[in-house]
Amino acid sequence: MQEHDYYSDEYIRGILSSVKTIALTGASPNEMRPSFSVMRFLLSQGYHVIPVNPGQAGKTILGQLVYARLANIPVPIDMVDVFRNSFAVPGVVDEALALEPLPRVIWMQLGVWDEAAARKAEAAGIKVVMNRCPAIEIPRLGMRV
Repeated sequence: MQEHDYYSDEYIRGILSSVKTIALTGASPNEMRPSFSVMRFLLSQGYHVIPVNPGQAGKTILGQLVYARLANIPVPIDMVDVFRNSFAVPGVVDEALALEPLPRVIWMQLGVWDEAAARKAEAAGIKVVMNRCPAIEIPRLGMRV
């Protein structure tokens, strides 16, 4: 099991360089929301970002069709980026664990943390990152994705 108080640069780089399709739960069409700017950044880096937000399902955010739930996404997901409050994480992890194939990574944004949900995901073979932002990590690591 991964220690969640510290992540090596190699661990983070390995994840960010291997994933291509990211489901962003909690995506918002509001340009002032952090999820919007992170989604824009990830798209600019060449990731395929799929927004997930039940209230916006069927609409588009940054030109990408929004889905209500992870299960509605018609393509395999490499990483689930959780832009929800920590209390929502167990439900997101359960949704991710019901997918076929399983995502390889569950990434929880800054301030988002759930140790029990992380352990459950890891027990299924999914890598977990908590309390980090890929839009901070990519430039910090000098990555070109």
